[in-house]
Amino acid sequence: MPKITKIETITNPEYAKLIWVVIYDESGEYGIGETSWGPETVQTHILKEIAPTIIGENPMNLEKLWVDICKLGITVRPDGAEVRAISAIDMALWDLVGKLTNQPLYQMLGGLFRDKIKIYNTCAGYSYGVNRPQAYRNIPGDIDYKPESQYEDQHAFMTDAGKLAKSLLGEGVSAMKIWPFDQFAGKTNGQFISSEDIDKGLEPFHKIRDEVGRKMDIMVELHSMWNLPSAKRIAKALEPIEPLWYEDPIPMDNLDALADYRRSTRIPVTASETLALRWSFRELFEKRAVDICMFDISWVGGISEAKKISTMAEAYNLPIAPHDCVGPITFLNSIHMSLSAPNAMIQETVRAYNNTWYLDIIETMPKIESGFVYAPEGVGIGTIFTEKFTQSKATETETVKS
Repeated sequence: MPKITKIETITNPEYAKLIWVVIYDESGEYGIGETSWGPETVQTHILKEIAPTIIGENPMNLEKLWVDICKLGITVRPDGAEVRAISAIDMALWDLVGKLTNQPLYQMLGGLFRDKIKIYNTCAGYSYGVNRPQAYRNIPGDIDYKPESQYEDQHAFMTDAGKLAKSLLGEGVSAMKIWPFDQFAGKTNGQFISSEDIDKGLEPFHKIRDEVGRKMDIMVELHSMWNLPSAKRIAKALEPIEPLWYEDPIPMDNLDALADYRRSTRIPVTASETLALRWSFRELFEKRAVDICMFDISWVGGISEAKKISTMAEAYNLPIAPHDCVGPITFLNSIHMSLSAPNAMIQETVRAYNNTWYLDIIETMPKIESGFVYAPEGVGIGTIFTEKFTQSKATETETVKS
């Protein structure tokens, strides 16, 4: 019977908001997980609370281990950094069990429901999101913003969205996500948007339609920045464009308000990468507040929880669309989920990440071709860290052993 013997956390200032976890068994085999935001707090919870609880345990007991670590805090339904820590640990455990049993993750999740799935491109740039050492993101429209590489798609959608859409279609990608309204939220803390700013926010959508027509599906990301009346105004203005969905239009702290929003528009509503654990999603579904279920595996509670939420969404006849704007391990876990879940609709990708810094961290990326991503090869999630990453002088490792 295998036993967990060692747990490591890995950080690197080049990826300031990310943290990785590595779980070893007595044979020396290991699995890797990942999460982001507040890495110092996440690391403390993993090393001080979770590691002493599960070292010496059988990694095959995935369900028991998830419940055990979920109950470590003062509540059986943790939130914040605790859930992110659980997510990373759970991902690493599934990867380890896949390697110990010589199975790919998708096989452990029930096998391949499909051998490929349609992708969309989130039009971020290399320095967007968790890879950015300073702010969460460069808000589109910042005067001082300068693109740093050919993959700065955020700058591209704000300056020539039609050209960007044509470029993506040239790669076989026929769906894209943009967020041109974010630049206006700071003026009023999301409490009001003027008619003039609505017209400016519409410009990239019109450029896409003028350049490529309806060959491109467009997702609208609203980043939970707006109050309910403002989000409704934006939705109404966008309806003639026929977007594929509106994502996180308002903060996810009042699901009755989200249900109100959903009833106000004929465009599907997607939510939410910002929710965690099955109980939040049960309420989301019960209130009929969403059309498309999105979660982030590294924030929702790991693969174990994502699988339960996916099945629950299926019972409500709702599709899932796993989030990835985080890191390469989250991306791979999401692909395994999307290929195995019967109700998976589409998989998020960020070409700026796939073609740059993801390749610096992991040895093997999945095949992405003609607008589809294919099943990763190998066992577990199908990759390991690159030697460049693990041997970097900037990479720091903390360890708890049996």
